[in-house]
Amino acid sequence: MALEDTFVMVKPDGVRRGLVGEVVARLERKGLKLEHIRRLVISEETAHTHYGEHVDKPFFAELVEFITSGPVVAMWWSGESAVAVARGLMGPTNPIEAPPGTIRGDYGLVITENIVHGSDSPDSAVRELDIFFHRQRGEG
Repeated sequence: MALEDTFVMVKPDGVRRGLVGEVVARLERKGLKLEHIRRLVISEETAHTHYGEHVDKPFFAELVEFITSGPVVAMWWSGESAVAVARGLMGPTNPIEAPPGTIRGDYGLVITENIVHGSDSPDSAVRELDIFFHRQRGEG
């Protein structure tokens, strides 16, 4: 195992439903450390940067529309294998496939509104943390 950073975001549906505290509590109880947190409304430009790898996919416009539809809570977490730990707590992207006990399994209903986003690799975490916290690897 390795110490690493990861990015987790409570999406507009999670913020609307008052699930920010639940997401934070689960990550903290698992042993991850919250380094930075901020609430914001994502601009269309930032959404395009964040979801850039999906730009040519048919669902890209829907992703951008949803993620800019209301406030999100962006968080920087650190800990042993933080990326894998956070993703395990979230469950699969499709809440219907997410087992009970995961965030998406307990609170999600549809794939387009699945409560949380988490970096899928350490490299993605660096990129996403830079987008939302304007920091590079090694800064804390």
